[in-house]
Amino acid sequence: MARSRDEKRDPAVSLALLWGEQGQPKRGPKPSLSVERIVDSALDIADAEGLDALSMQSVAARLGVTTMALYRYVPGKAELLDLMVDSAFGTAPDVADVPGGWRPQLDAWARACWEQYRRRPWMVAATGMRRQLMGPRQLSWLDSALAALSGTGLPYAQQHAAFLLVVGHVRSLAQQLVDDDEEGRQEWDRLTADVWKRHGERFPALTAAIAGGAFTPHGEDPLEFGLERILDGIAALVGGGGEEPTRPRRPVR
Repeated sequence: MARSRDEKRDPAVSLALLWGEQGQPKRGPKPSLSVERIVDSALDIADAEGLDALSMQSVAARLGVTTMALYRYVPGKAELLDLMVDSAFGTAPDVADVPGGWRPQLDAWARACWEQYRRRPWMVAATGMRRQLMGPRQLSWLDSALAALSGTGLPYAQQHAAFLLVVGHVRSLAQQLVDDDEEGRQEWDRLTADVWKRHGERFPALTAAIAGGAFTPHGEDPLEFGLERILDGIAALVGGGGEEPTRPRRPVR
């Protein structure tokens, strides 16, 4: 089945729009819209109602124009999402002035990124549904993180790998935040408690962990534990001169 124009994605067009290389429509009357206005309206919808409420039709209705009028600026929803994500991230924080070197700088970067996802939960789905096309704002975040990591003196490949660890941790927690609605969690807890009464003895280590409060929310900073362990690992690698620890080779079978 052929996909609609809203579902198709033209990466070349998205990149041209992201980098301001797509000209204004040349036909018809003087433009009353702009890509920026369309993106801002789309962001308002996503912020208020989530991505399920977003469509070219809903954006057009919010702007008081026809859907066809939008297509003169943005070919479809797929390209619009690319523009929304880049706009939503905003310009990366300047962590270069954070005192103490690479570790507090990368910590500050991770927390700023976490706040972006917390502020706009729909970004988790929008950035996870397909390969991202980087616009100027998203690239500014990558550049900022790598600038902090440059202070480690690690090889560039390891700096990039460290970046992926940090951003992966942030995104994973953001996804948990999206999934963890209070009403659904209470129903889940009730159902699993009934099952646990009947079968819990089969899992003694897990039973002990539950009894010890392992899965009880304590109100701590959800980012803290994992981020600190990642930073500890990077610090250990830096202390070893970038040499990864030797691991025993598994026998070939």
